[in-house]
Amino acid sequence: MTDLLLLAGGALIGALLALLGAGGSILLLPLLVSGLSLPMREAVPLSLIVVLLLALMNLVPALRQRRVSWRFAGWMGAPALLGSWIGAAWVKDGLIGPNQQLLLFAFAAAAAAVLMARPVSASSASTGPARWWWLPPQGLGVGLLTGIAGVGGGFAVVPALVLLGRLPMALASGTSLLVIAASSLMALLAHGEWSLEGLRLLFPLLIGGGFGVLLGQRLAPHMPEQRLRQGFAALLLVSAVSSGVEAL
Repeated sequence: MTDLLLLAGGALIGALLALLGAGGSILLLPLLVSGLSLPMREAVPLSLIVVLLLALMNLVPALRQRRVSWRFAGWMGAPALLGSWIGAAWVKDGLIGPNQQLLLFAFAAAAAAVLMARPVSASSASTGPARWWWLPPQGLGVGLLTGIAGVGGGFAVVPALVLLGRLPMALASGTSLLVIAASSLMALLAHGEWSLEGLRLLFPLLIGGGFGVLLGQRLAPHMPEQRLRQGFAALLLVSAVSSGVEAL
């Protein structure tokens, strides 16, 4: 049953990453903590490894299709790397406990859901004035969340790029994958300790994730942007509630 749960969870996570450029870590952390009863010290590094690998799998076709904005990735990615290192160091030094990690994740997911659910027309997202100066602080916050809670932070990167950078959803999702991969790798290196027993769960997650990636890449061109945003917001709310209940 554990393997089936991991396969199904990995498939859904991979499909979400392919469709949205985000979403994998939104479901992965609650799956590991609530579904499999893993302690946070094991769930966080495992989450980071899975999100990193699945983000890289989706980043390759995004680069080929030129769906990555290097300029916006730099504005968010550089501060995100710093935040990832700092957040992981706080956890490693015991300054932030497991319950605080889950609560932080729940609040961040709920806030991002509200932000993502706001109606944004295609014209305003692509041709309105960009407020890029807000992106570095957003990137720092995303990095801190990555280091503390072991999530990729794409659920905050995508709405920031859409609403502040005025990027279309396809370009924002591709750029998000690059930021996710870089910040997850930095947080993983900063944590520096991985449970060998937890790593055995990696293989069914990746097998399911690989299938989900292929499915999501096939569906992506046929999914309307607004419906993707609404589905993204709904998943964020579900994840926020489940994580908050687990922490409390």
